[in-house]
Amino acid sequence: MGKSLSAIITAAALSFAASANADGPDVASITAEAGCPGCDLTMIEMRAVNLPDADFSRAKLREADMKGAVLLRANFERADLQRAEFERGQLAGADFSRASLRGADFEKADVSGANFTRADLRSIDLGEATIAGATFEDADMRGAFMRRAEATGAVFREAKLDEADLERAVANGADFTGARLAYAEMARLQARGAIFRDADLSGVSLVSADLTGADLRGANMSNAHLRRTNLSGADLPGVKGLDDERLALACGDAATRLPAGFTIRVCGMGQTE
Repeated sequence: MGKSLSAIITAAALSFAASANADGPDVASITAEAGCPGCDLTMIEMRAVNLPDADFSRAKLREADMKGAVLLRANFERADLQRAEFERGQLAGADFSRASLRGADFEKADVSGANFTRADLRSIDLGEATIAGATFEDADMRGAFMRRAEATGAVFREAKLDEADLERAVANGADFTGARLAYAEMARLQARGAIFRDADLSGVSLVSADLTGADLRGANMSNAHLRRTNLSGADLPGVKGLDDERLALACGDAATRLPAGFTIRVCGMGQTE
């Protein structure tokens, strides 16, 4: 009996995928050369590879499987990493500036201190990832998933974070100056001492978030959900879109600086629980 049409199509697809890089560099040569700048490595599998300081600048790594890879300080500048998999990878100090990372998977990866300046990170998965001290300045992070991420001291200046998910993330001391966070999910976010100066926080959910000592001067908080938001010691002069009804759901203390004419109730025990 002849093969079914679906079987023939599947076989052809697998044959194409296998031959796509047949004449290209293999993992052994990439390891020997400590990278492959500018190479077409589409769909390559390099799980758990250990290549510190490797150079993949301008390489095409779409749908590459690099789960668990150790790529400390690697150079991915301007690389195409769309839908690439780096789950549980070790990429501290790596350079992803101007790279295309749309839909990439960095779940539980360590990219602390990495550089994502002006990168395309739309719909990226950074769930439970360590991004402490990383730079995302002017990056496009619309729809990014960062739930439970460790983002202490990270820099998101001028980044586009519309509808991003930062629920239960830790962003103490992070810098969101001028960032777009419209309708982002930030419930139970820990952002003590974080900077949101001139940020767009319209429609954002800050339910049970801890913004103790945060700088919110000049931010747009129109329609922000502030139920049980801790604003103790926070700076809010010049905040736009704030109203008594919404502010009444939050709490603060004597050190909270508010726009003229506003008051805030004092946080009680268990206020942000």
